[in-house]
Amino acid sequence: MEDAAIVITPLSGAIPKRNSIRSIAQKDREFIPYLTIVQTGTAVQFPNRDPFKHHVYSFSPAKSFEIKLYAGKPSLPVIFDKPGEVAIGCNVHDWMEAHVLVVDSPYFAKTAAQGLAAIVDVPAGRYRLRLWHPGQKTDAPQKEIELGAGSTKLKLVLDVAPRIVKPKPPADSLSY
Repeated sequence: MEDAAIVITPLSGAIPKRNSIRSIAQKDREFIPYLTIVQTGTAVQFPNRDPFKHHVYSFSPAKSFEIKLYAGKPSLPVIFDKPGEVAIGCNVHDWMEAHVLVVDSPYFAKTAAQGLAAIVDVPAGRYRLRLWHPGQKTDAPQKEIELGAGSTKLKLVLDVAPRIVKPKPPADSLSY
């Protein structure tokens, strides 16, 4: 399954901060990527790569924000400062949607189209594993895992409704 988040959080010790600026673009009247995972405190840019304006917003409890009609790149990024799930939309194009999962841990990955993901450079230890997807039917139970010095392979299962991509209408004469 594509776009599932796998997050492992250390059960003891300090949690390192590995924030970097991330980007969720608008292109061809869609958000790219559909799912972004960030560590708490990460700045996210929302570049508009379309030839017309977008109005990006979220009313999610973890991060509520609004970037009113704009073209190009907004001058300030949005700081995702609380952990949680954030649904993002466009006030102009109601079919556009994206999701941000904000987590405290720096150890996470997103599955590719084949359903595979890898989390690298994780020190040996005990972790809490969380599996999440925007379309999951129920919350997957978190579980504790022990990781050694070598690689560990896990097969994880999540009950997810198939993603139904909302069709976008043909661009009109104003390219909206």
